[in-house]
Amino acid sequence: MSTYVLWIVVVFVISAACGLTFIPVILNFCKSKNLYDLPNARKVHSNAVPRLGGVAFVPSMLIAFTIAVAVINSGGRLISINLWSVYFLISILLIYAMGIVDDVLGLPPGIKFAVQVLAACLLPAAYLYVNDFYGFMGIHQIPYAVGFPLTVLIIVFIDNAINLIDGIDGLAASLSIIAFAGFLYIFASQGVWTYAILIAGMIGVLTAFLYFNLFGDASKNRKIFMGDAGSLTLGFILGVLCVKYTMNNPNVIIKHDFDFIMPFTLLLVPMFDVVRVFVVRIWHGGSPFKADKRHIHHKFMRAGLTQHQTLACIVAIALAYIAANHFMLKVIANTWVFVIDVLTYIGLNLALNRSIKIKADK
Repeated sequence: MSTYVLWIVVVFVISAACGLTFIPVILNFCKSKNLYDLPNARKVHSNAVPRLGGVAFVPSMLIAFTIAVAVINSGGRLISINLWSVYFLISILLIYAMGIVDDVLGLPPGIKFAVQVLAACLLPAAYLYVNDFYGFMGIHQIPYAVGFPLTVLIIVFIDNAINLIDGIDGLAASLSIIAFAGFLYIFASQGVWTYAILIAGMIGVLTAFLYFNLFGDASKNRKIFMGDAGSLTLGFILGVLCVKYTMNNPNVIIKHDFDFIMPFTLLLVPMFDVVRVFVVRIWHGGSPFKADKRHIHHKFMRAGLTQHQTLACIVAIALAYIAANHFMLKVIANTWVFVIDVLTYIGLNLALNRSIKIKADK
């Protein structure tokens, strides 16, 4: 076990070093090709900023992971790569390639959605799918005919939730780091070292990205956004990790030490936010897919907070939900924990609405 823990640290460092190396190169490339995310009425930034930071994510993660697997296996230990892992890699590369094309050339929403669905279908096609609700809402085992489309829905939903919450500096990356750290702990504690090491690689490059995204100077060409290549890739990987852990398969995880809804708790804020935004858009007679400024980060900023203050508040909320659910699941059923989560999120948004109204009336 100590060897694997050491490699988690090593992979994190290698991936972070790759990110710190690749991102300046990407910044210079964006400058030479004039590839910028331009300000508009819907966006909160006021300067043109390169948007291809996510291009560094997958190469950095895979370089670090490949080095770890090669060295560990050469030393007599075994990091196995099964059919699920192969399909996982193919699906990630599909989403990653689509994101790059969208960031550079632009793609119609229909094509992006079709690629997301196709990539998500690869996982249940390899029999990695949600097959048990463990008593959530009274549901236990789920047949493959139901689990297949449900798995695709979950992955595509989480993928878009991360993409849509990427609206201010550091938000999508910070929430993703929190979720990845949670998954790293979950998989490592249950001995699923292949995924734990892979996750460490993603956390490493995200940490490097945050340095440029939060503290980079746009006037010196040192600030960058992740773009769809980043947010869609992150969301897709996180969606698959949710499915990976929740699947009832004793050959992979003998006993689930963490409740069915804990993996989803790691992503609760972006998931709840996209549902709320869609409901509000429909309530007001608009299209649920039409972009606007109704996301939770927009509400905090309308209440008077800066971008960094908003980031800190949302990160604190995400951590609070994780801690609260972890303790509540020890004493009450997961269905009731979910109900409490929904009610507290509604209460939070009502409080934000009141703060915005008070500020507007002054």
